[in-house]
Amino acid sequence: MSTEDDVRRLATALPEVAERTSYGTPAFYVAGKIFARIHEEPDVLICWRESVDERQALLAADPEKFFTTPHYSGHASVLVRLDRIGAEELSELLTEAWEARAPGRLTRAPE
Repeated sequence: MSTEDDVRRLATALPEVAERTSYGTPAFYVAGKIFARIHEEPDVLICWRESVDERQALLAADPEKFFTTPHYSGHASVLVRLDRIGAEELSELLTEAWEARAPGRLTRAPE
């Protein structure tokens, strides 16, 4: 089980992350691009994915943990029930969301 505090701790540990509000809730940005946001519904996180196909794979793999709404139809993000996800998996999801939105200078391996 994870909490909004876990989201904040894990998201802000990633490089160059800024926390601001979006739609009145905490949101996390890298290079001016949002990659995760606390949803208006309690204990729900909106987490960006690389593609709609990737989102669909999560939805199919664990519909108790991951879901969507008509508002996000066709959007490469997934809604996550925080009370059904552990900190390790949450960290992985946030890192992948950060990588999907971060500029190449932050995601490329050093040469």
